[in-house]
Amino acid sequence: MYPLIEIRTVPIELEIKTTHSKLEYVRGSADLEISRDKGGLSIRSRPIRLNVDTFEARNSIIPTPARSIQQNAQKGQQAAYQATAAYARQGQLLLKAKIGEELVTRFAAESQPYSKVSELGIEFLPSAAPEIDWDPGEMQIRYEMDKLNFDWQFNRSELKFIPGDVQISVSQMPDVEIKYVGGPLYVPPSADPSHDGDA
Repeated sequence: MYPLIEIRTVPIELEIKTTHSKLEYVRGSADLEISRDKGGLSIRSRPIRLNVDTFEARNSIIPTPARSIQQNAQKGQQAAYQATAAYARQGQLLLKAKIGEELVTRFAAESQPYSKVSELGIEFLPSAAPEIDWDPGEMQIRYEMDKLNFDWQFNRSELKFIPGDVQISVSQMPDVEIKYVGGPLYVPPSADPSHDGDA
């Protein structure tokens, strides 16, 4: 007699994919930025400056009211001094006079001293010269060259680690196959066409 049932097992199938870990070297990069500052040329010139002050020269010809009052006051003061001196001299002459001496001629001579140019009405105008002053000229030249600015930006080099990977996938699930390999079963057994009655 042979077995009627055949049992077959199907094992599980696993698919494993692995990725190795890596250590990558990332090179650093350098960025350069260039900027330009413009220079320039500047020239500053100042010519000679002449300063002429004619205040005193004009006052000697046509004095201002304040200067005219001052000059007249000085002339009055000087005339008073001269008159006082003349009276003093005449008084001294009278003190030294002798009997029978001619005093009129001496008074006339004392009242008319040696004539001066100013007493004759002759005067050079203007009596004061103008004041002349000057500032020297000046020239300044400034030149500035263009400037180039270099700005370097460095990125550091790095080591990048990429970890490994393991992927497991099931390509076939486990299974149990039961297969009946015998012939048909008749109930009662006598219904089997190949049944032997003696059995």
